[in-house]
Amino acid sequence: MTLDNFKKIHLGSLIKTRVHETGTEIQRICNFVECDEDDLEKFFESETIDTGVLLRFSKLLKYDFFRFYSQHLILFAPAGSNHNPSFEKVRNESPTLPQFRKNIYNREIIIFILELIDSGEKTKQQIMDDYKIPKTTLYKWISKYKKNI
Repeated sequence: MTLDNFKKIHLGSLIKTRVHETGTEIQRICNFVECDEDDLEKFFESETIDTGVLLRFSKLLKYDFFRFYSQHLILFAPAGSNHNPSFEKVRNESPTLPQFRKNIYNREIIIFILELIDSGEKTKQQIMDDYKIPKTTLYKWISKYKKNI
């Protein structure tokens, strides 16, 4: 998985790839998603998909397509980032939405970040600054995953 996959997300092509990987029959997909074959083809060509429909695809194909957006936010708009005003905490008000305490880094993201360091594309300090990853977390990843790269 490359950084570009998280920067420019085309859900239709990702779903189409998963359909081919699983070998799920087109008629079964159409029944589950409640569409016809023409609509299904439009989904495959679409960059974005309604969240209700995306949830159905995720369940049927047993794959979390929402994770692409989560990883995009982790990499390009980390929570608590000073340079992104849309993620600033609401002052003097109790938030009504749940407040997530930690970012969720999956194995692919960790390996990607470690490859950035190995290739010399970014320094450890740049990783900590750009992605708001704590120093102790980064060094734990290095000791744990370095041998797997």
